[in-house]
Amino acid sequence: MTHWIRFEHAELIKFGTLTADIITVHEGDIFNEPCDTGIELPLEEVTPLIPTAAGKMVALWNNSRAMAAKLKQAIPTEPLYFIKSNGCYIGTQGTILKPPSYDGKVVFEGELGIVIGRKCRAVSNNESSRYIFGYTCINDVTAIELIGKDPTFQQWTRAKSFDTFGAFGPVITTDLDPAQLSIRTVVNAQERQHYSVSDLIFQPAEIVSALSQDMTLDAGDIICCGTSVGVGSMKPGTVVEVTIEGIGTLRNQYVD
Repeated sequence: MTHWIRFEHAELIKFGTLTADIITVHEGDIFNEPCDTGIELPLEEVTPLIPTAAGKMVALWNNSRAMAAKLKQAIPTEPLYFIKSNGCYIGTQGTILKPPSYDGKVVFEGELGIVIGRKCRAVSNNESSRYIFGYTCINDVTAIELIGKDPTFQQWTRAKSFDTFGAFGPVITTDLDPAQLSIRTVVNAQERQHYSVSDLIFQPAEIVSALSQDMTLDAGDIICCGTSVGVGSMKPGTVVEVTIEGIGTLRNQYVD
C-alpha cells in the first residue's frame, strides 16, 4: 500500500508519500508517474490538505442494505447519485461550518471514497478497477431538513454542497482490496457507525462502471460510496472521526 498526501509547506502546495509520519516529497502529476525528489519532511511540520483537488464529487444515495432495510426502501437496480459542489471540500482537521442560511439539523455520514486515477468513460465492470487510483475516507455532511423542505423539489444539491460539507482525507491509499475494508465513525469519542464495504449494494468497481456510462470521470474525481446505519446530527463542538483501516482517520469538528 502507498499513502499519498497533499499538503502545504513553506507557503507552497506539495504532495508525496507518507510512511510512519515522514513525507517523501514528489513532484509532477500524482496520477501520472510522479517523481520522487528525495526530500523528506516530518508530518508535524506541514498542513494537510484535501489529498486531491477533485473536479467533482459524486455521491451515492441508498447504497446500503442495512440502511435500506431500516428505512424500508427498495433495493435500487442502478446507483442513485447526486453531485456535491467542488466548493464544499475540506481535508482532515478542517472545520465544518454551520451554514448561515440554515438552522436545521446537520448530519454526519461516514463513507468510503473512491479516487479516480485517469479519464474514464463508458467502461465495463471488468475494466473499471483499472481506473481507480485508490481510496480515502469521507464525511458526507448534509443539511438534512432541506432535502424535503419544498414539496415541489427535493434539494439534494443545496443540502449537500454548503461550504465545508465535503470532508475527505487524510490520504489516498492505493493497492487496497475494498472488499476487505470497514468504515468506523466515532462522534465525540463514541462509536456511531461500524460497517463493512460488503454492506454496500453496489461495490466500487460496479459504481465506477455505472457512473462512467453517464458522465466522464476525470483523474482526481471523488465518488462517495454511500453510508449505512448510525448517521446522526451534530451539535456545535462535535468532533467526527471517520476511520478506515489501511487509510487512516479523517477528523473534523463542527462549529456554529
